[in-house]
Amino acid sequence: MIACLVLVAASGSYAQEYKKFKVGLGVGYALAGGEGSSGGVLITVEPAYRIKDNFSIGLRMESALVTRGFSNALPSTKIDVAAIGSYTLNGQYYLGEGSTFRPFVGAGLGVYSLAKIIGTTTFNNVSVTEVVPSESSFGFYPRVGFDYGHFNLALDYNFVPSTKAGTGEFKNNYLGFRVGFFFGGGKK
Repeated sequence: MIACLVLVAASGSYAQEYKKFKVGLGVGYALAGGEGSSGGVLITVEPAYRIKDNFSIGLRMESALVTRGFSNALPSTKIDVAAIGSYTLNGQYYLGEGSTFRPFVGAGLGVYSLAKIIGTTTFNNVSVTEVVPSESSFGFYPRVGFDYGHFNLALDYNFVPSTKAGTGEFKNNYLGFRVGFFFGGGKK
């Protein structure tokens, strides 16, 4: 019995080369999908905990300011910029060992808060404004990137269900590209 406890304790107490906690900050570009969409800025905060040197779990809090596209062509319609906020749990697996350059793959899932959408259509000098209310939805993302020292670069694609509006739907998916840095988490 004591031998089993010693064996379990010894296997769980491996030496870690990297610090366990890190907090990342990033900015980047978000590219929305759909007809009439346009990209915008995104801001990210990501605290994480390293379970092992090559695997971490964390939270991502992000806000992307984009113009979401519609499923159909909307001639003479202007759609306002609307934020997409996300609060997700993620995992990140680092490829390779003990280097300054550390590529990774990962995935995350959680809640996406979709701000209301305001669209204005003008036809024969008459303007009509339609408002699609805000909502929350569940979504996920795969990601790839790398850490270089305390700097990082990441690319992810956020899959978020579309929002129904009239005869079509607003596309809520977006591609996120970010650069950033992190505190903690480096080599011991």
